[in-house]
Amino acid sequence: MGRRYFGTDGIRGLANAHPMTSEVALRVGMAAGRMFTNGDHRHRVVIGKDTRLSGYMIESALVSGFTAVGMDVFQLGPMPTPAVAMLTRSLRADLGVMISASHNPYADNGIKLFGPDGYKLSDEMEARIETLMGERAEQLLVPSDRIGRATRIDSAQERYIEFAKRTLPRNIKFDGLRVVIDCAHGAGYRVAPLALWELGAEVIKIGVEPDGFNINKECGSTAPQALCEKVREVRADVGIALDGDADRVIIVDEKGHEVDGDQLMAVIAQSWQRRGRLAAGGIVATVMSNLGLERYLESLGLTMARTPVGDRYVVEHMRKHGYNVGGEQSGHIVLSDFTTTGDGLISALQILACVVQSEKPVSEVCNRFEPLPQILENVRYSEGRPLEEKIVREVIDEGRNRLGKSGRLVIRPSGTEPVIRVMAEGDDERLVSTVVGDIVEALKKVAA
Repeated sequence: MGRRYFGTDGIRGLANAHPMTSEVALRVGMAAGRMFTNGDHRHRVVIGKDTRLSGYMIESALVSGFTAVGMDVFQLGPMPTPAVAMLTRSLRADLGVMISASHNPYADNGIKLFGPDGYKLSDEMEARIETLMGERAEQLLVPSDRIGRATRIDSAQERYIEFAKRTLPRNIKFDGLRVVIDCAHGAGYRVAPLALWELGAEVIKIGVEPDGFNINKECGSTAPQALCEKVREVRADVGIALDGDADRVIIVDEKGHEVDGDQLMAVIAQSWQRRGRLAAGGIVATVMSNLGLERYLESLGLTMARTPVGDRYVVEHMRKHGYNVGGEQSGHIVLSDFTTTGDGLISALQILACVVQSEKPVSEVCNRFEPLPQILENVRYSEGRPLEEKIVREVIDEGRNRLGKSGRLVIRPSGTEPVIRVMAEGDDERLVSTVVGDIVEALKKVAA
């Protein structure tokens, strides 16, 4: 039986439309709160959000639900997703909640839940919450004298900034480093520039004027063009682009060229290997990471384990097999020595530390391998299961055979929208382009 509310990354959808409504948020608060209130002590939940207009609505509904079942609520205001995970542990809370749709436009929103250990809840726990959401409200409510309280944590930003700074050795400073940071008008718009400034960098800020509607709009890690231009304009040493909830990062070098998550993982893996810090003899990446990264790691004597797309799958594999570096090409990088989820700021700090220590420009530090030609196209569909159509399966099989061992083909439906992603890579760029084009054409025929 399929789940009704939770997807691959919490609950997500168009704000004020099912399932992203106040009513559903209220039920989530009541159900999750009841599941985590099973003792005599006062149970706590931490709630953070990004800067979307609908965040106010969803937050109020969640607070109402949690307090109605006896939980005390700590409200953080706009804070990065990894900060919510960290503060859930730091404040000894039973549950953490992030209200965000990450890199999506302002009209979308989402609810992510973290357990007391700071990790996202398992599928089983989310299923239990869904079951409780189907219960009558009267069965979940507590007596009047046990209703919870809501409190704003004014020190949340300072706590997270100090935590981020402590991930670097004390002798690392960014004095003389000119940094442009694009916060996507999102959750990191206050904490990220301040952390860089406190570490000594000269900081030029863009994407730090949220108005409820402009999150991720032509800015941030999914649209780094403005950052690239700003880096060239002010002759900065480096540019940093976060996404709406600041759990991913893209770097721009001093020439204004974009550096993706694969190159960043290569830098961190090599640096940590040299320092004897890299665990399990390699890293964890997804099926979307470039084959060039895998070949580079092999040249260092390191392995690369692949998982399905999604940072929760990366984290699950890391925890199960003892890795401490993992991530995605999109810039979700998980450094489990410090964090339980992707953290754009902390990942950026690790890269800047490598730049400072090497005394080389970013374009050299972050150019560890030559990526294989890789093409990704998205095909939107309205209904049905296009990937199960015979004509589509035949074209996919043919493409996979044509690429052979000199390339890879990855086709997957998005977990957050009605889109099928078609990705191919290989040594022969023309062949890669042809294979992707044929599959996209077949999908469009059945999706029309």
